[in-house]
Parts: sequence; C-alpha cells; structure tokens
Amino acid sequence: MPVTYRIHPGIGIARVGDSPDDFFIGPEAPGVLPVPKKPNDASTLPARYKDSQGRIKRQGAQEVAADIAAAVEKVAKAEKLAGVRIGKFTGTDFQSGTAGPLLEAELALALDKLKLLNPKADAGFFLMSARRGFAEKEGIKLEILEVKDDQIGLKALLAGELDSYEGGPQGVLAAAARGADAKILGCHWTVVPHGIYVTDAIKKIEDLRGKSIAVSSPGTMPEMLARSALAKYGVAANEVKMAAVGGDRERYQALTGGVVEAAVISNEYEPVAPKNVRLLVAGREAVPNFVRVCMVTTAKVLGARGEDAIRFVTAEIKALRYALGHRAETIALAREASKAKADDPRPAFVFDDAVKNGAVAADLPIPKDKLEWLQDQLVQAGKLTKAIDLATVTAPEIRVRALERAGK
Repeated sequence: MPVTYRIHPGIGIARVGDSPDDFFIGPEAPGVLPVPKKPNDASTLPARYKDSQGRIKRQGAQEVAADIAAAVEKVAKAEKLAGVRIGKFTGTDFQSGTAGPLLEAELALALDKLKLLNPKADAGFFLMSARRGFAEKEGIKLEILEVKDDQIGLKALLAGELDSYEGGPQGVLAAAARGADAKILGCHWTVVPHGIYVTDAIKKIEDLRGKSIAVSSPGTMPEMLARSALAKYGVAANEVKMAAVGGDRERYQALTGGVVEAAVISNEYEPVAPKNVRLLVAGREAVPNFVRVCMVTTAKVLGARGEDAIRFVTAEIKALRYALGHRAETIALAREASKAKADDPRPAFVFDDAVKNGAVAADLPIPKDKLEWLQDQLVQAGKLTKAIDLATVTAPEIRVRALERAGK
C-alpha cells in the first residue's frame, strides 16, 4: 500500500476578524469549546475574543502533515484495548489519497516522537529523577515525553510507543477490564490538587445547575472529579453541561475568558487567578480517595526488562524523597522546566500545598482501598461492567524490590 500524506485541515474555514495580528485556534474535535488565545500564549490574563484595541480576533486552524496509514494502524491497536476513541477517521480511502479529519492525539501516535508539551508548576517532582541524575545513578537513561492528557499516554503505552507513563489509574483500570496489558507499579501523587473553580456568580455548588463546567475528555480525572464532587453535593451530572476543554491551561483560560462558569483545574492557578475566580470545592475534600498519578507499564515490558523496571522505580523513590526534603531545589527545577519567571508564585505554591496536604507519597504505595473505590465509581458511571481483580493490574513485586534498594 503506498504511503499517503495529507494536510489537515484540507480547507481553511474560520471566523473572520479585523485584528491584523491576533488570532486563536478553533476547536479540533466535536463538543470542545474554543479558547480565544494563541496556542503558545502561556499568560494568565483572561482570554477574550477581541484584542486590546477591541478588534475581533481571527479564528485559525492548525495544519499538520502525518503518515495517515501509520496513524490508523497504531491508533486502532491502542483504541481497541483502551476502549475509548479519541476521534474518528471518516471516508478514508488510501488508494485515492482522500482522508477524513485527524485529531491531535491521533497524530501524536503517528509521529516518530510524541509531542513535547509545556511542563507545569509541579514539574519539580515529576522530573527530579531524570533531570538531577537519580536515574543515571541507577544505571538507566530516561527520555521524558510529555503528552496532553492521560488517555493519550495510555494509548501510547498500549501501542508500544512508551515503556511506561504516569497518569491517573482510572483509564488503566478500564483498559485492563477489556484485556489490555497494563500494570500499576506504584502511585506517587495520592491526593488530587485539582478542584472546581468558579467565578463570583456561583455562590454554592447547587448554583452550577444548568451551567457549563470545563473538564477533559470522558473517563479522565477532571471529568470524573466533577461528576463525583457534584454527586456528593446532590447535583446530578445531567443537570450541568460538561465541556471537554483540553488541559488545565485551556480550562483555566475558558473560565477566566467567560466561556464557562466553572472549571476543574489544578490549584497552581490559584495564586495568579483574577479576583473574581475562586475555589468552590477542593478535590481532596470532595473526593479524598481519588488518586492523581500512578506509574504504569506493561507485563510485556516487565518480562523483557524487569531489572530496568526495578532500577527505574528505585530512582523514582530516591528522587521523590529528595524532592520533598529540598524545597528550594525542587521549586528551582519546576521553574527551569516550566520556564516560569522568577516572580511566578506557582511553583512554590504547588510545592507547599503538596507537602501540607501529604499529596506526594515518595515510597510509591499501591493504595488498594482507593483503587477499589475508584473501580466502584467507574462501575456506577458505566465505564466498567464490573470490578476487576486488582492483582491483575498491579505489579507490587517491583516496588518491594525497589524499596529494598532505596533503603529507609
């Protein structure tokens, strides 16, 4: 079969504006709200559809070249196991060279290298092992490839593009229930730093009825956190409008720009948020059993590189212990990785909040009680038909060996 390349989108249809320089990228998937900022705009200023002089911004669309045939093969393999589609290929005919739309996540799997995205204010914890020599001391070399959300990371793992990834365990449980090869090695961020943030117009959680909440795609942590938190306070999910709006930055911009009335975002935006934006419900209070991040690999990787896996987890344990005990160095690494300015309060805020609330567990526990609770939530939401045996989706023996090497 000949290799076919296409430019997406094929036709540039966009909103017309009179701003000569300012623009924003329109939605790239059904049901996703636009965020009226340039793609690389990392500022915390409110997102508006007009520029500073009141002229309407133009709406643009990204153009990406990709090997369509390779994308179809890799995405189909991963989606079959993960059980959740990230988009559709429609009207595809490789012989004639015509193809339907590609979404960003599908393109990420098609490229030789996953797209590097901007690290956030918690990067000091996540990158300590790779950036400060802990992995090298254990005899391994880590290549960090950061993706937009958990689903993309999981799909890349299942497609064989990654040896491991760090993300929420909910997708892992759902994929394992469908027969996917996924193993949780340990969980190092056992308390969610996210919460439901709102504008002044929302006084209590009941005020969210009929309003829009920016979350991420179905089955991800932000979406599940919103559903669980609403249910705890007696608000049904069908009484609000769940809007899939990318990552934390995009959801924050949608909230401050008035696109939505509420958003599930990380607390890193709290110290820089405008005065009319406040925390309504903290995730750690509404859903205390929610686990934010676990380290995940596959049985195939463990079978082929078991010793490397032990070294990898050992390095992570040592790095997290060091990070928790060295505030200044961890904050400095977060600033370096996220390219934050010296006066940006977010890295320090995130570190202090994590330590205060015991969010980071350096010894990488596999919290069975929390994972069982999460399974119950997935069953109630219809994401799982029934709970699975956690022994089939965890590899505690790697952690045990790693703890022996890391010492006390």
